[in-house]
Amino acid sequence: MAKKGRKPAPEPHKTASDYYSLNTKAVEDLVSADVTNSPKVSEAELRRYRSGPKIRLADWMKAVLLKWWFAGAVCFFFLWGLGTVVPNRENQLIIVGLALGAVTDLFTNNIFRFYARTLGENDRWMMFPRNSFSTLPLNIVYGYVILFLVVLTYNAVNAFLIAATGVQDKIPLGVGPILFGLLCTGWDLLLLAAKRMLMRIVRDAKRRAAGP
Repeated sequence: MAKKGRKPAPEPHKTASDYYSLNTKAVEDLVSADVTNSPKVSEAELRRYRSGPKIRLADWMKAVLLKWWFAGAVCFFFLWGLGTVVPNRENQLIIVGLALGAVTDLFTNNIFRFYARTLGENDRWMMFPRNSFSTLPLNIVYGYVILFLVVLTYNAVNAFLIAATGVQDKIPLGVGPILFGLLCTGWDLLLLAAKRMLMRIVRDAKRRAAGP
């Protein structure tokens, strides 16, 4: 006659606290996780968990398109749109410079921060990357600087075309959103490059002054 198998030992009685006990260290690690203490993950691995279109634009191309679009929109709505309401050219330029700075601070820079994958990743595309109310007047002043350089560019190109063609009764190159946006973006990127170069020079000078 076959022997009966041994019955499994009964499981010890568990309380509700056993089922809902938490690993406090794991929770603390999760709460305190940031860029500095998280493990490195390759870009290819991150792309597997991101949704969106498969066509990827380079960061510099995104920055150029974003800056160009908003600068062109300022030209369309404020320079063209107010042409009949504010016929005085100086008053138009005052409004456009104000709009350039406000749009940069309130829209363009906030979009840069929104789609940044890590904190501060897109700071290099902003003249004043700090996210505070104090940057609004600074960006307005910066908008006037950009507008001044754009106006100089238009005047220089028109002076050259008039001298080359001999046409005196009309302006060869008019102001339009596409070219205006490109000129604003071009000067903006040049000034940002100058800012990075100046910061690099200052940083290297401080390092040399500190010594080994």
